[in-house]
Amino acid sequence: MTDPTTHIFLSHGLESGPGSTKIQAMKAEAERFENVRAHAIDHRSTKDPATRLAQMREAMASVGAAPERTVLAGSSMGGWVCAQTSSETPVLGCFLLAAALAMARYPQSSPVIRARYCQIIHGWDDDVVPVGPVLDLACRQRLPILTLPDGHRLENSLNRVVSEFRLFLETCLLDTKNR
Repeated sequence: MTDPTTHIFLSHGLESGPGSTKIQAMKAEAERFENVRAHAIDHRSTKDPATRLAQMREAMASVGAAPERTVLAGSSMGGWVCAQTSSETPVLGCFLLAAALAMARYPQSSPVIRARYCQIIHGWDDDVVPVGPVLDLACRQRLPILTLPDGHRLENSLNRVVSEFRLFLETCLLDTKNR
């Protein structure tokens, strides 16, 4: 008997796309695991956070993803989409890169992340999403956060990001085997 599928949904940033370097590197890493399907959502049709949130919900529903076997991973606005999704539907994992959290122009700008496992990675030199409010949110919710000497795109930290993602997925997938 095979294990049920774990779905990984990858959500890109505002000015990016599903073919971006980070999204594709994380997708390739996720696909190394057995019984995993990775989905890079294409949000390029809109810049509206609420519409992107609806796209995430639709993507999850379209494949029948069970929340307890779902991992969300996103960068910048995609990170907000993942965090907000997890606040509405507790999922297995939420992996956030330079997530647009605690930003006034976003609806529910500081969502309560309700994933079983969470990891936030942010750059100290992020000039798009200030690190301070994200640190405060992580502190308030007691969430793990890794800050790196990098900017918003975390482009100098790609290998570290992918390595952290692999470790995060190993933890999440081990949890699904133990249930």
